[in-house]
Amino acid sequence: GNETYIMADGLYESAMKAAGIEEYEIVGELKGSEFEYMTAQHPFLDRQSLVIVGDHVTLESGTGCVHTAPGHGVEDYVVCRNYPEIPMIVPVDANGKLTEEAGQFNGLTTDQANKAIKENMEQSGALFASEMIQHKYPHCWRCKNPVLFRATEQWFCSIDKFKDKAVEAIHGVKWYPGWGEERIASMVRDRNDWCISRQRRWGVPIPIFYCKECGKEHISRRTIMYVSRRFREHGSDVWYNWDAAQLMPKGTKCKHCGGTEFTKEQDIMDVWFDSGVTHAAVCDERDYLTWPADLYLEGADQYRGWFQSSLLTAVAWKGAAPYKAVVTHGWVVDGKGEKMSKSLGNGIEPKEVVDKYGADILRLWVASSDYHSDVRISDDILKQMGEAYRKIRNTARYILGNLSDFDPDKDSVELKDMQELDLWALDKLNRLIRTCCDAYESFEFYQAYHAINRFCITDMSNFYLDVLKDRLYCDAADGKSRRAAQTTIFIILDALVRLIAPILAFTSDEIWRFMPHRSTDDARAVMLNDMPKAIAIDVDDEFIARWDRIHGIKEDVQKALEIARKNKTIGKSLEAAVVLYCEGELYDFAKSVEGSLAPVFIVSDVKVEKGKCDENECQTEGLGVSIRRPAGEKCERCWTYSASVGSCSEHPTLCARCAEVVKGQ
Repeated sequence: GNETYIMADGLYESAMKAAGIEEYEIVGELKGSEFEYMTAQHPFLDRQSLVIVGDHVTLESGTGCVHTAPGHGVEDYVVCRNYPEIPMIVPVDANGKLTEEAGQFNGLTTDQANKAIKENMEQSGALFASEMIQHKYPHCWRCKNPVLFRATEQWFCSIDKFKDKAVEAIHGVKWYPGWGEERIASMVRDRNDWCISRQRRWGVPIPIFYCKECGKEHISRRTIMYVSRRFREHGSDVWYNWDAAQLMPKGTKCKHCGGTEFTKEQDIMDVWFDSGVTHAAVCDERDYLTWPADLYLEGADQYRGWFQSSLLTAVAWKGAAPYKAVVTHGWVVDGKGEKMSKSLGNGIEPKEVVDKYGADILRLWVASSDYHSDVRISDDILKQMGEAYRKIRNTARYILGNLSDFDPDKDSVELKDMQELDLWALDKLNRLIRTCCDAYESFEFYQAYHAINRFCITDMSNFYLDVLKDRLYCDAADGKSRRAAQTTIFIILDALVRLIAPILAFTSDEIWRFMPHRSTDDARAVMLNDMPKAIAIDVDDEFIARWDRIHGIKEDVQKALEIARKNKTIGKSLEAAVVLYCEGELYDFAKSVEGSLAPVFIVSDVKVEKGKCDENECQTEGLGVSIRRPAGEKCERCWTYSASVGSCSEHPTLCARCAEVVKGQ
C-alpha cells in the first residue's frame, strides 16, 4: 500500500519480516531527536500522545519506537519526568482492573484487556505485527504470578537534604568487615528519596489527616504529638478504633479552607521505617541505655535494609549515626555449601545440636567460623568441634587436678623464683591474651578460637604440661620447684577461663566453680571478673629465640624417639639417653643449655657432642640425634634412669632427688 512506517535503522528488516512484508523501500532517514515533541494519534483512544526520546529504548527487538507508560514502569516513569506536559495516567486500579481511562475496555482485568486490545487493533488495522517473546519479568515471591507496577500517590522522605551528612556519619563508624563502609556509603550516595508509605491492612499508622471540605492534607507537629500521646496511653490500635476527631486536638482547623472535619490517612509506615527508629524507641528512651548503640549486628543484606534505615532516621533526627560499630555476617549453609531449606530437608535446628552436643559446642562452632562469608554446618563439622572442645576442656581439667592443694594467696611463687620454662609458658600466655583481646575487640571471634585451640594443644598439652609432670608429681609438695609450676599453671588457667568465657560460657563457669581463686577475685562467677591482662615478665627477644630453638631441637628428638620405639630400642621416653651431635655454632648453643634439656625432652639423660650423626634425619641444621639406653638404674618413683639410684640406704630403689623428697615428707 501507500503506508509509511517510522522504524529504527537496524530493526526495520526484522520488523518487516515479522509482518510478512517483503517489498518495501526506504524513503528517507531522520535522527530520533527530530521526532521529539511531535504528537501521534492513539490507536484506540481519542487523544494525542507526545513523542519523546529515552535511553531505555534498545535495538534488541521491535521497531525502535516504544509505547511508554509512566504509570506502570520505573524506566517509563523516570524518562517521562523530563516532560512535565505528560500526564500521570494510571488506567489500572488496585484490583487489577482497567479504569475509565481505558475507554471501552473499562472493567476488564489486565489479562482480558490484553486480548481485547489486540483484537481491536487488528480490526482497525492499527496492529502492524505481533509475536510472543520471552523476557525477564518480576513475579510475586509468594504466589509466583507476574507483578503489575502502578504509580500511586505515596509519602516520601527527602534524602537529598542530608545525604552528604549521612555519608559523613558512615565514615565515623567502625565496619566489620571493612568493605562494608564503602558498600553502604555508595548505596546512600546513589539512592533516591525514601518512600515511607505502604498499602497494607495493618501496621504503624502515618499520623496525617485530610480535610473533608477541600481534600488537602493536614500535617502539624501539634497534631502528630497529640496522636503520639494517645498511642502511648492506649496503644496504636486507637488509630483504627477511633474516629479522626478523637485523635486530633480540639478546635483543629484546616489551614487551607478552615474546615473542621477530617479523615485519617489509610496508608501505614514502611516496616523499614519501624525498625529504623528502634535506636530512638529503645536506646534514647531508656536511662540505663546509651545512644548511639555500641553495636548493630545483622546479615549482609541489611546494608540496604536495617543498617541504612537506622542511619537515615538517626542522621535526620540527631545528625549522627545510631551505632558505633556494625558487624555483618553470611548465612548458615549445610556441609556441602547448599542453602538450608525445608524442601531440601537439610536444615539443622539449634535445639537438636544443643540436645546432642551441648550448648557450648554450638557456641564454639559459631566462634570458630569466619562469619564474614557463608558458614557451613553438619554433623561431621560438629563432631570436629567436639574434638576441639575436649582439647580445651582437658587442658583445664589437667590443670585443675594439679591445683587441689594450691592456695594462690599463700602458695604463689614470685616471678623471679620461677624457672625459665615457666617464664616461656607465661610469655606464650601473654601472646594469647593480646591475640584474644584484640580479636574480641574487632569481633574476629574465630581468631580467638584458633589462638586458644593452638595454645591448648601445641603450647600446653604437647609441650609445657607434658614437661611439667615430673615437677608436679615428683618434686617436694611444698618445694619451690613444684610451687613455681603450680603458680604458673594457676595463672594460665585463671587467664584461660576468662578468655574462653565469651565463647564457652557454661564450661568456663563450671571451671570457675572448681578452681582456686585469689582473694581479689569474685569467686561467684567468671563473668563478674575482668578479662586478663598480660603478666609483666622480664623476657627479651634473645630469651624467646633461645626457647624457640630448644623447641625445634625437641621436635627432632621426638621423631628420633618414635623411631627408637618402633625398633624396640626403648619403650617409654624415660628409657632413653639422647646424644646430640652438633656442628658449628649449634654446638656452643646446645652445650650452653645442656643441663636443662633432659626434663624438656622427657628423657633420662642428654649429652651434647661435637660432630656429625646420620642416624636420624633432622630439620635443625647441623644437628644429629642418637638414641641409646641410659646408664644407671630406674627410680621406681619418678621412673628416671640415674646413677644416683641406691645412693640413699634408707631408700635403695629411689634416685637421690626422690629420696630427699620422701625423707622430707
